[in-house]
Amino acid sequence: MGEVGTAAAERRWQRVYAMSLASVYPLYVAKAENKGRSRAEVDEVLRWLTGHSQASLEHELEAKTDLAAFFTTAPALNPARALITGSVCGVRVEDIEEPMMREIRYLDKLIDELAKGKAMEKILRG
Repeated sequence: MGEVGTAAAERRWQRVYAMSLASVYPLYVAKAENKGRSRAEVDEVLRWLTGHSQASLEHELEAKTDLAAFFTTAPALNPARALITGSVCGVRVEDIEEPMMREIRYLDKLIDELAKGKAMEKILRG
């Protein structure tokens, strides 16, 4: 991202961080379902990435937790998430320097892989 550290980039990041998980979750589910995948698989990806149980994930959705808090307070971010590579919106996730934006883009990349029909074992870096 050519704007790393600029005030404009910081403002954009803050807007993304303030978005609630509940506001983007239906978009993730729709993307997956449009490609023949399921809500349960989206939930599995979210649980794998963050260490949430199904109950705690549902609580975060009901509470409309913002993305920054969702990742900051995640029970156990999966260490294997560092194996997630590739591009999201033309930016390689492994090159994103801003830690919180990298976490969000990891999730975006996993949902992209799900929607592209990749096997769950590969998506979850098994």
